[in-house]
Amino acid sequence: MKVSVILPAAGLGTRMRAAAESTGTSRKQFMLLEGVPILIHTVRKFVASHHVSEVVIALRREDIPWVEEMIAHEKYQKPVRCVEGGETRQESVANALFSLAPDVDIVAVHDAVRPFVSQEIISETILAAAHHGAAIAGIVPVDTVKQVHRHVVRGTLNRDRLVLAQTPQAFRAEVLRRAFEKAREDGFTGTDESSLVERLETVEIHVVPGSDRNIKITRPSDMELAQLFLASEREKVAG
Repeated sequence: MKVSVILPAAGLGTRMRAAAESTGTSRKQFMLLEGVPILIHTVRKFVASHHVSEVVIALRREDIPWVEEMIAHEKYQKPVRCVEGGETRQESVANALFSLAPDVDIVAVHDAVRPFVSQEIISETILAAAHHGAAIAGIVPVDTVKQVHRHVVRGTLNRDRLVLAQTPQAFRAEVLRRAFEKAREDGFTGTDESSLVERLETVEIHVVPGSDRNIKITRPSDMELAQLFLASEREKVAG
């Protein structure tokens, strides 16, 4: 089974702008975590998975040369390459998706700024996608979720029927290509890859357990938590 992982990393971001600029970069995916860009921490997780065949990073054109230098310095044992992304996440993933070889079986998409995804989540999501056609990582919300309209509560949603979507989100390659083609034909923009596949109405998307450690680094306060998680991972590896 050939599995390609797409990391969309062309976004500019706004919530982390001030904190990022204080470290010498303007984007969260390139902020340093213990001296290493968050993007590289994320790439390492997927390179370490025995299920993954290659990693494709979608970047802004001006970032490609120096990211390629970082990749070369890492000396990965499997292919890691860069493609030019787009103005939106959806465009970036589409560019990477249609650059894949025709013999790719499974495509997984993961946020470049989720560096603490576990090997278990990676494996379970990919295997579930291979079996069912589509799978995402997700967690059940612990807080009560209210439905509101114009700042007025209109109801309380049943948490047993809700899930907070994470990444990776993995799909059989032909399913994801079809979903992106339909979205382009319809002029539809989704918030994640699952929302595009849902529109096909022919594939059931299965949910595998995510983790509250699989955080998406989007706010300055997330960096403090990220440093704690990284220290915890290193202690675990050290024994």
